[in-house]
Amino acid sequence: MNTPTPPVAVAPPTEPGRDTETDTDLSTLLDEPVPPAWYRRRALWAAVLLLALTATGLWFWQARKSASAAPAYVTEVVARGNLTLTVTANGTLQPTRSINIGSETSGTVLKVNVDVNDQVKKGQVLVELDTAKLRDQILLSRAALAVTNAKVAQTVATVKEATASMTRLDEVARLSGGKVPSKTELDIAHATLERAIADAASARASVDEAKATLSTNGINLSKASITAPSDGVILTRNVDPGNAVAASLQAVTLFTLAEDLAQLRLQVYVDEADVGSVKVDQEATFTVSAYPSRKYPARITRVAFGSTITDNVVTYLTLLAVENTDLTLRPGMTATATITATQRKDVLLVPNTALRFTPRAAAGTAAAGTSIVSSLIPRGPARTARKSAALGASTAGARQVWVLPDADHSTAVAVAVTAGISDGHLTEITGGDLKAGMQVITDQKTAAP
Repeated sequence: MNTPTPPVAVAPPTEPGRDTETDTDLSTLLDEPVPPAWYRRRALWAAVLLLALTATGLWFWQARKSASAAPAYVTEVVARGNLTLTVTANGTLQPTRSINIGSETSGTVLKVNVDVNDQVKKGQVLVELDTAKLRDQILLSRAALAVTNAKVAQTVATVKEATASMTRLDEVARLSGGKVPSKTELDIAHATLERAIADAASARASVDEAKATLSTNGINLSKASITAPSDGVILTRNVDPGNAVAASLQAVTLFTLAEDLAQLRLQVYVDEADVGSVKVDQEATFTVSAYPSRKYPARITRVAFGSTITDNVVTYLTLLAVENTDLTLRPGMTATATITATQRKDVLLVPNTALRFTPRAAAGTAAAGTSIVSSLIPRGPARTARKSAALGASTAGARQVWVLPDADHSTAVAVAVTAGISDGHLTEITGGDLKAGMQVITDQKTAAP
């Protein structure tokens, strides 16, 4: 009978420099598992992985820090459009023609026939004065005229008498051969005749004077009824029945009459800095506080050459014609006018902030190489703003803007331009190398380190 042969234990391969038999004997004696090889240890690979992750994180952190320290630009696209230059001025609305109605005759107001806002016609009686004294003056003038007429008749009779006496004396002298009457009597008779003729002329002049006085009193009586000089609307009334009206060198204003409220005039005061842009026939719009959301059209009719100085500010009175067919506007309203001084169509426009912009050096560039990790990471050459050849151009009114021509939008380039008019937000570009579609820089932002 064959006895089975027991299996033979095969020893694992031994590592160089290690006593396999000793380890096996100890493990067998202590009943412990055999320790794995060094390259199979998990702690070692975990440490290696942690070190790799730490290095990668530091690399990304340093790259992000460098990117955030680089300048970030705010840009706008250059485009073509329309530009309007406006001038703003304040003023008040006035009637095209207003009439101050007073009285040329003194007296007491007997009756007032109209009130404020009444429509009146030319010749309509507005105020009636008490005419009792005026009628008495007319009676006195007529009496004086009658007296002067009687005086004329008396002087005419005296002239006839003196003429007859002179004729008789001349006849006597002719018949007597000049012996009688004496020369003295003849001279007295001639003087008497001349005096009578002068008295007659004076009497006739007195008649003319009396007629003129009578006519004046008649005119005063007719002016006791104050009438409207033209069609219009009563704006103000300063008289009531019973008031005494005293005619003087400066007549008291009883009424203010506006001829036509459908046509008004806007009086504005333009600052001396803007008056050079304002001309006759320019269009404008204005608003009033009563209708803040409505814009009324107007047109300049006159720009004064004489200046007005208020609080050391020099302004020039400018008149604008206003249509008020719906009568929503009233005289005296305060208005803010916007005058269209200049218009440009289909021109190259850039923001005013682009003309004021100048790039700054990127913050944090000097600190980019302070860490060991960053020193080991290769970086490209530092980018700096470069200038174009056009910057050296020296022309009147030439300025510059900064653009981003690169695809990465990191390098700013200066472009020379010639600026035109500006509305305060956009500026017209009349010359230079700037083209539509370019990205002009308006601001620069740098993140905090």
